[in-house]
Amino acid sequence: MSARKKIAFIINPISGTSKKKDLPDLIKSKMDLEIWEQPDIVFTEHQGHASELAKKFAEQSYDVVVACGGDGTVNEVASGLIGSNTSLSIVPYGSGNGLARHWGFSLKPKKAIEQICCGTRHPMDYGIVNGLKFFCTCGTGFDAHVSHVYAKDGHRGFITYLKYILSEYRTYTPNDYQLEVNGEVINRKAFVITFANASQYGNDGFIAPHASTQDGVMDICVMDSFPVTSVPVLAWQLLKKKLDRSSYTHYYRASEVTLKRTFEGEFHVDGEAVEMGKEINVKIISNQLHIWI
Repeated sequence: MSARKKIAFIINPISGTSKKKDLPDLIKSKMDLEIWEQPDIVFTEHQGHASELAKKFAEQSYDVVVACGGDGTVNEVASGLIGSNTSLSIVPYGSGNGLARHWGFSLKPKKAIEQICCGTRHPMDYGIVNGLKFFCTCGTGFDAHVSHVYAKDGHRGFITYLKYILSEYRTYTPNDYQLEVNGEVINRKAFVITFANASQYGNDGFIAPHASTQDGVMDICVMDSFPVTSVPVLAWQLLKKKLDRSSYTHYYRASEVTLKRTFEGEFHVDGEAVEMGKEINVKIISNQLHIWI
């Protein structure tokens, strides 16, 4: 009989809107101890703690480390595992759960844990933008602006996010950008520019419906300004994996791209609001991370 696998669960107690006090008992009740050793279960205590914990477990040769939280928690845990033999897995508890949804993790904790128990290991790409790691999407424009406004609100969840989408759309002004992609220089006034390793933002909003986390390239979506009358159709296309059919969107693929703009400021990395400069370099790294599902 082969040796049992080592697994650790890193729980962010404040991600999303769901309480997690019962999660440790649920984990213990679902783990098959013929396959797995008794799981380690730890709660994060501060920003960056998940990454520190994940790196420690990787150094101790754990087979799998599970991020229990939202996209920010997933980003931290995955960042701590890059270059190791320890696989990332996810129990989604966030507002968007972009990477978890892309890979097909159940949004029900019980089912997600069952998926992990009988999972297998898969290679996965990740991205770097001006030194920051991302695993799902990053970008600038209206979505980054909403992320910044949303970050200042004490309430989490999709309803709060949707509120800011609706309120900020009326006053948002698109900006001019220059993209250097595969030797081509592209100048556009854009409403949104998204660099997608995975296919969606979260909440099944497929900004790059054909993106793969295993192909060594990112899908770049450049969205033009559009009239308010087009919003219902664009929203439907976003949810139905058909946004690439819109006349307002332009897609490119590359392993590396440079974005130039005339201003410093709003950007998002896996949905988290960050500040970036006028020149932004984005690249995809292959075969330095694995996911377990």
